[in-house]
This record gives sequence, C-alpha cells and structure tokens, in this order.
Amino acid sequence: MRLVICDLPQEQVKKLLEGKKDIELITCDEHAGTCIGCFDCWLLTPGRCVIRDSYGDMGAKLAACSQLLIISRCSYGGFSPSVKAILDRSIPYLHPDFRIKEGEMHHKMRYKNSIKIQVCFYGDAITKQEKKTAHGLLLANSLNLGAELEKVEFLSSMEGVGIQ
Repeated sequence: MRLVICDLPQEQVKKLLEGKKDIELITCDEHAGTCIGCFDCWLLTPGRCVIRDSYGDMGAKLAACSQLLIISRCSYGGFSPSVKAILDRSIPYLHPDFRIKEGEMHHKMRYKNSIKIQVCFYGDAITKQEKKTAHGLLLANSLNLGAELEKVEFLSSMEGVGIQ
C-alpha cells in the first residue's frame, strides 16, 4: 500500500488520485489534535496515539505501507506546519528503546517493514539553502524511520504535483 500525506486543497487531491489504486490518503485536518508530547503512545497504549482522531493510528498506517509519498509546501527547508503535525503524530511507529545505527543513537523499530519515501516540495521561491536544508532533514527522517529516501522533488507551484 502507498500512503500519501499532503497539504493540497481537496479539489486538487481528487484530481491527483483519479484512477489510482492501493493508496491511502492522509490530508491535513484542521480539527485534528497535535502531538502533546505525552509519550503515552510508547508507554500507555504502545503503537497507538491516545488522541483518538483521524491521526490516532499513524504509526500503524506507516507500518502497513511500502511507500510513503509526502506532498508539502516547503517552509524554510522543511514541511508545512500541517504536514509536520501529521508526521509528529507518527511517533508510535517507533519503539521507545534506542539502538546505535551508523554511529548514532536512534529509536528501535517497532515494526518490521521497509518504507521507501518520496517527497515533493512545492513553493514559488524555494532557495538553494532551503533545498539543502530539506535534503538534510529528509535524510535524517529516513534514517530515523529505518526507511529509504527514494526521491525528492522541488516544484515552483503545486500545479506540477503528480502521483504515479
């Protein structure tokens, strides 16, 4: 299954997904709660966020996907605040214990799957420094999730965004 997380308007999302199969779409919901940093998803309800809303099972959704596609406005070399909020709710995907990987300390994986990540940033004035920052962020995120960063795109507008 492919998991798509995006901050695009609903009309554009519908066009992108026409005829596409095996895709679960996660869009930004202004009524969804943000991570409160309680870590109950690690301690009280392992693997599940205690906030029971549309993002409460993000860890399990990541565990069920083989490819993660993130479509986000580029914000200072990172994700838009709404996409970042969704990704923050994905912390149950990881185990609270640590391991050493490539000489660095990282969380152990809770699930045994391998995710390939593709990211499409859009924005009308993405600078060279923002692209460099975004690449560094994505490499770190991929390592933390035990995933492979497959592709990163920078587009000048959301009109060029597509899903294959």
